Amino acid sequence: MLSIPMILEMLMESIFALVDIAYVSQVSVNAVATIGLTESVVTLVYAVAIGLSMAATAVVARRVGEKDINGAKEAAVQAIGLGVLVSIVVGVFGFIYAKEILTLMGAEPDLIAEGHGYTKLLLGGNLTIMLLFLINAVFRGAGDASIAMWTLVLSNGLNIILDPIFIFGWGPIPEHGVMGAAIATNIGRGTAVLFQLGILFFGWSRIKLAFSDLIINVKVMLNLVRVSIGGIAQFLIGTSSWVFLMRMMSEFGSEVLAGYTIAIRVMLFTLMPSWGMSNAAATLVGQNLGASKPERAETSVWKTGKYNAYFMGAVSLVYMFFAREIVGWFNSTPAVIENGSLCLQIIAAGYIFYAYGMVVTQAFNGSGDTGTPTRINLIAFWLFQLPFAYLAAFYFNLGALGVFLAITLAEVLLAIISIVLFRKGKWKAFKV
Repeated sequence: MLSIPMILEMLMESIFALVDIAYVSQVSVNAVATIGLTESVVTLVYAVAIGLSMAATAVVARRVGEKDINGAKEAAVQAIGLGVLVSIVVGVFGFIYAKEILTLMGAEPDLIAEGHGYTKLLLGGNLTIMLLFLINAVFRGAGDASIAMWTLVLSNGLNIILDPIFIFGWGPIPEHGVMGAAIATNIGRGTAVLFQLGILFFGWSRIKLAFSDLIINVKVMLNLVRVSIGGIAQFLIGTSSWVFLMRMMSEFGSEVLAGYTIAIRVMLFTLMPSWGMSNAAATLVGQNLGASKPERAETSVWKTGKYNAYFMGAVSLVYMFFAREIVGWFNSTPAVIENGSLCLQIIAAGYIFYAYGMVVTQAFNGSGDTGTPTRINLIAFWLFQLPFAYLAAFYFNLGALGVFLAITLAEVLLAIISIVLFRKGKWKAFKV
């Protein structure tokens, strides 16, 4: 029951990803490629947001399990404060150096000319991304998953409505092209953040703040930083590997890059609900450890992993047999369809492994042990995925196929290592 609103929450996020790319695909191939390159950089922002969110969920869930609501409120305030500071720095840098960032990612001059406005606005407005993640993490940790769900319903619902208005220009709104997608995203997410803050201060969440709670508590903040460092490093390792993979893909031209971008967006449609189930496992682990019930925490992880595997296995069959048709919905260019469908089929082949890998790594994070998944990511992504992708793509001349194979094999390796270490049970004694 805890996972259902989390699944719906992530499903809304993935539906928006698909609708967004469907609209932008009508602009140009360069517009799609711009989103792919920009989001590979924005994932670095996500890494910080998700790392802080993992710490917030773990600490809030533990305090709720201990019946310490004041401690949970303190953790929420410090997490939000940290997020605001980080996002301001990133926003200023991204807004000023958008063209240079795209150049560094290997974008061609015509792509930079068309798409730099999107990059500028998305990075400049990253505060909305950061706060959306962090405040929803507080809600999840408290067990208020339905509030997090409705927040994303509002955010992504607005995005879907505003996307065509700003991209194509409707009524008095001028046409902005791919930059319009960034405008719609910032408005949608910014509105949702205001909704979150309204609930935190005046609403029905278990964590209800007063203005008197907005005080810096160095001890609590340092504890959050300690827990989040592992989470941030964990996701920086994973997301930076995606940046390097995207850089490799840019060597094969805009059409291959566009196919890859569409395939990744389609994958998000199913990976996001799986993350919803994984987030439920993290909350259950944190609350049960706080209530001194480690065996119940472990049981919840294996149950969640099993259900996730059933879901991902069914989806992988759809992607394996209907990949060309699915990619063709978004773009009719033959090269885009060929590369996008190949990417989708190869990555889907490892979906059952992903199912368990996501749940188990989130279980570590829910216990506050963010260091173990960080080391696993280091092995799977930096020591295996990136060298394998480079050698396969360029040394053995497999091209984009080599990159697709590297993604699947790295995720399989990650799942196997995670399960082995989880069974050892050291996470049960972790303190936050």
